[in-house]
Amino acid sequence: MGNPTILIVDDDKNTRDGLQRALQRNYAVRTAESADAALAALAQEPQVDLMLSDLRMPGMDGLGLLRAVHQQYPRTVCVLLTAYGSVETAVEAMRQGAYDFLMKPVNLDHLDVLVAQALKAHDPAPEPQPVGEHGLESITGESPPMKAVFDVIRQVAPTQASVLIQGASGTGKELVARAIHRLSPRAKGPFVAVHCAALSSTLLESELFGHEKGAFTGTAGQRRGRFEMADGGTLFLDEISEIDMATQVKLLRVLEERAFERVGGEQTVTVDIRIVTATNRDLREYVRQGRFREDLFFRLNVVDILLPPLCERAGDIPLLAERFLSEYAARNGRDIKGFAPEALDVLARYGWPGNVRELRNAVERMVVLSRAEWLAPGDVPANIRAALAGIGGRPAAAHDGGSLADAERQAIMATLAKRKNNRTRAAAELGISRRTLYRKLKDYGE
Repeated sequence: MGNPTILIVDDDKNTRDGLQRALQRNYAVRTAESADAALAALAQEPQVDLMLSDLRMPGMDGLGLLRAVHQQYPRTVCVLLTAYGSVETAVEAMRQGAYDFLMKPVNLDHLDVLVAQALKAHDPAPEPQPVGEHGLESITGESPPMKAVFDVIRQVAPTQASVLIQGASGTGKELVARAIHRLSPRAKGPFVAVHCAALSSTLLESELFGHEKGAFTGTAGQRRGRFEMADGGTLFLDEISEIDMATQVKLLRVLEERAFERVGGEQTVTVDIRIVTATNRDLREYVRQGRFREDLFFRLNVVDILLPPLCERAGDIPLLAERFLSEYAARNGRDIKGFAPEALDVLARYGWPGNVRELRNAVERMVVLSRAEWLAPGDVPANIRAALAGIGGRPAAAHDGGSLADAERQAIMATLAKRKNNRTRAAAELGISRRTLYRKLKDYGE
């Protein structure tokens, strides 16, 4: 089967183009500038897996389009976007059958996760989750810090203890949460993820606990929250530091009693869940500042897992890079045999402030743009080569002077060629001033 097909509907061309760029790496993406154009596109090719539509558009609005699509193409999952969101419009969109509701400007990381979850939730025959030791197969690492993480995962997974995963953005916190679930007795139950920072406090409360008919204006029926959806499985709360104090109180009660009431309801709902949380913040400091309840912190932090940044597990960089190369070469139909040793050396010397996520993106770019069977140092993104050469905003790494001078020149000349010798744009992309660029070029005799 091919990639899932996504239809983006928005009257703003910049929004359409931006969302298309963000999604087209993993999906077949089509666009339409209006509801009428979307319905016409669906009539010609109805096999659309997910529709991402603006709420406010000239002519038929997003809610009208949602109703029409649900009537004519019930297998298409619908997610609505709006810059004018409110509780009422969000609830109305979900009442009409939208899978979810996103505010503009869209958080692209959250969009990726939401699209994947929406497609998986509507897959008529989802693949079973792997169980046993293979639950760790999605995490790559042989360095001592990662071996320590694996040991904790194996030890805590069979228990019912709450787990707090801490680490910088891009270190793989959700992968660890999923591994804990897959290695646990709850592996056959649902794994439900919620990204707390992506929702306002009112929407988050409804998302977590659900709501009763009439809880908000326009709510025509009852809606289950994520706690109920995760019954018998694991609930993963990412960016837990971003929830407000009122929601913290309700969350504490669920942890203590495994019971809650839906928003606007009086009936107590009980659930059997395990909670795993994650944050890239210092929660202890938040407690000291009065921004996070101390009793909730200790409830969540029964077992803590600290994920090291990639710069502290540099020995894993070749393993990760090879894994990403295999993944993206297969996905893009590229016949690439591997990395030249010099290219791996460049990757290993970079600091990776964006951690594993940044490495993944860099390798994908290398795979897509390379024209050779082996990835060479020149295939490494220019910003990384420039940073190693010390000409960008980040410090240079320890290096051999001659080879790094060559890397610096290669990065500058490649960027100039890319920008068709526009020195202003090249300097901006390299993160240096035009004066510095002119000085460098003079040194090169250019």
